Amino acid sequence: MLASLKLLDLMANNSDAIAQYWAKDVIKNPKTPFYHYLNADYLVPQAADFYRKLSAVYPLKDPFPAIKEFMAKFAEARFKEGVPLHEALYAIILMRRHIWLYAEFQAIFITITEQHQALDSQTRTILIFDYITYAVSEKYSELRESTSQK
Repeated sequence: MLASLKLLDLMANNSDAIAQYWAKDVIKNPKTPFYHYLNADYLVPQAADFYRKLSAVYPLKDPFPAIKEFMAKFAEARFKEGVPLHEALYAIILMRRHIWLYAEFQAIFITITEQHQALDSQTRTILIFDYITYAVSEKYSELRESTSQK
């Protein structure tokens, strides 16, 4: 649990810094061409908000309902912006990657015990991001259906 708390603190206290690294990556990544024309000043606040909300749901015993709620809003905003689903999902994958890259850069998991705890924390993170992917895909499907019925 110590590693989870360290990761939670890292996300909550460094959300802007992690978001800045993510924005630089998503703007130039060949898998996210929609983002190439967006300004980092526009992207960083939405990613920082994502990280802060993620840090709030991370310790919940059942994070799915909270994830579904905040990711529905996230997905709706990306849908309205015209972000293709596959690019929105890859942008989220990059968000996950930048949590771990930032944690590694900060060397928060130093001892062997902390490294083992980090594996547990990584497993939890993967589960949460699986829920995120599901919630975003589900919301995009709902939005497509409601748009096509008009």
